[in-house]
Amino acid sequence: MTHERRRPWQIFIVGLLLLFSLASCSVLGNGDPTATIAPTVATAVPTTGTTAAASGQPLSQPLATAPATAAPAATANVANAAPVAGAALPDVASVAAKVRPATVLVSNIAQGRPSRNNPTGGEVPQGAGTGFIIDASGIIVTNAHVVEGAQRLTVQLPPPDGREFEATLIGSASNNDLAVLRITGENLPTVPLGNSAQLQIGEWVVAIGNALSLPGGPTVTAGVVSALGRDAQEPGSTPNSVGPTLYDLIQTDAAINPGNSGGPLVNLRGEVVGINTLGTTEAQGIGFAISIDTAKPIIQQLIQTGKVSVPYLGVSTTSITASVAASYGLPRNDGVYIQQVVAGTPAAQAGLRQEDIIFGIDNDPVKDTTTFQKALLKHKPGDVVTLKINRGGSETTVQVTLGEKPQAGGGQIVS
Repeated sequence: MTHERRRPWQIFIVGLLLLFSLASCSVLGNGDPTATIAPTVATAVPTTGTTAAASGQPLSQPLATAPATAAPAATANVANAAPVAGAALPDVASVAAKVRPATVLVSNIAQGRPSRNNPTGGEVPQGAGTGFIIDASGIIVTNAHVVEGAQRLTVQLPPPDGREFEATLIGSASNNDLAVLRITGENLPTVPLGNSAQLQIGEWVVAIGNALSLPGGPTVTAGVVSALGRDAQEPGSTPNSVGPTLYDLIQTDAAINPGNSGGPLVNLRGEVVGINTLGTTEAQGIGFAISIDTAKPIIQQLIQTGKVSVPYLGVSTTSITASVAASYGLPRNDGVYIQQVVAGTPAAQAGLRQEDIIFGIDNDPVKDTTTFQKALLKHKPGDVVTLKINRGGSETTVQVTLGEKPQAGGGQIVS
């Protein structure tokens, strides 16, 4: 085996190549220092909202809304946005510390059925959910389905407080799935209400609630606002029945589990922007909350009168689509088709007829049953509205004085 010996001319060429290589490195090294891109780091919004303190406001006054915290101009557009790659995660622990003390366990206790061993039936725990205290006088907001059918209601504050109270149901609105309770106690923690209209898709939110009624206090989950303005129909209180349709819901991927119903969905300032209401069994990462802007006037009505007045027309309707219009020879491809006019209702008194098509309420177009309901709910009983209808191919208008919808369980088809 021999070793190959390097020739002088080869060494010379290699030297030249090394010199060119070193020169190139030197040029690159002396280039613009900004050529190297550092990862962008966004700072999570500090939780500087109003802390859970007693407000002491009289119940006759409108519900207080936590003041918005102004962000510096340089960060105003990204203050609540989901972090980009490499960004710091939101400070969920601080949010939980502010809101969790005012998030309560609501226990629904019903009258049991009499039996041979228990002739009186006694009391039977029927279920449990979540609520949150919005006023130091003991006002609590929760879902109507949490308190439905209750013989007695109890409320327990989370540890380390742990106090338990008998609760009084002030009012419940099954069509909106909202209820208001009252407890009497000293030094009650509260949580401020925010503004859901300011929410942005992708914004971080935190859901707090008594998932599965696990001991140790409320569960905290975090996620983002996945979508806004969702509509969803709740399940009914009995098998194979349907509940009310809820409108303008917040969709979030923060986990909403059984027992979370009625709990607060809060922003990173610890302000309530929604009320956790629905989870899904068909898919993961999809939950819904009633927006707080939708809930505020309903809560106020419940506090003041114990009920919510819902505008009422007195018709059952179905949506018109292009295929439906073609099948039945209808003159329009949109609107709602009147299937029934209930006798003695505002609709009957105004002369509405079966097979009329409603395609507008005042200045609001009616495309389907959802837009029909939303347009109706902008009004209150006693309001006079103008309906734009198509009757037998001719368009006309009808004025109707809205009535008050009878109190009834979910699933009622008459509007």
